[in-house]
Amino acid sequence: MLDNKQATIAGCGHIGKLLALQLRPKNIAVTGFVSSESSLAECKSRNIRCEIINLDKPLDNINLAGQPVIYLVPPPRSGRTDTRITNFLRAIEKQPPCRFVLISTTGVYGDCRGGWVDESTPLNPSADRAFRRADAEQQLQHFCQRLDIPLVILRVPGIYGPGRVPLARIESGQPIVSKQDSPFTNRIHADDLVNVCEKALFDPGITGIYNVTDGHPSTMYDYITGVASAMNLPVPPVISLEQAQHQLSAGMLSYMAESRRIDNSKLLKDFKIELQYPDLQSGLKHIA
Repeated sequence: MLDNKQATIAGCGHIGKLLALQLRPKNIAVTGFVSSESSLAECKSRNIRCEIINLDKPLDNINLAGQPVIYLVPPPRSGRTDTRITNFLRAIEKQPPCRFVLISTTGVYGDCRGGWVDESTPLNPSADRAFRRADAEQQLQHFCQRLDIPLVILRVPGIYGPGRVPLARIESGQPIVSKQDSPFTNRIHADDLVNVCEKALFDPGITGIYNVTDGHPSTMYDYITGVASAMNLPVPPVISLEQAQHQLSAGMLSYMAESRRIDNSKLLKDFKIELQYPDLQSGLKHIA
């Protein structure tokens, strides 16, 4: 492991805070970057040292020399390029980190019609949000190659865990698409993701691209009904895919348009870790 006593978490949201709290007992000084006063106050309430930066405009130089950084900042909400990571990389170029970890998304693979996907699968984004993530990957790859910085890209699907399950959606009675019409989805428990992030930050033997999933994909129908059952809530009404075109939001329909099953073999082999929650059932049992 790297003998680092400090690290930077750019985008200290839910996962970033969990990571910071996990690193604290290990005497690793963490600095988080957030974008709002409310996020800053929440970090301070947990004794996480944070600063506000606005990545929607050019920044002054940021000194990250000699420490690893993990970047969890979401891209802008529109367009096909990630201008936020552009501004961040320009700000750290003169004093760059010794190691860079990027949180990306499995959405960069696009619709695979339910087929299995691994890290060698060509990128084929279809939604603008996935194009933005693919652009961030490309920008960072060029940056790290030019400056000879070890890079780890973690492609992450849906994240679930305590406080991160769709209870409000289920309680509202919104319908779900039938099992036979429901696409395959993939997920990772927040605790497992945090463990992967820590190892990616500090293990010099790990570089490259990794799919960070539990390796047990299921349908969106299975996920919603599984959460409802675990939380003792009524299962939402079931509709066909044709009915969904008129009853579900455009955002939800865009997720329904993609189906893939993500292979996590490379992650398990190289990281040499055992997931705490290797499938949805074990994860929901923990939450319940």
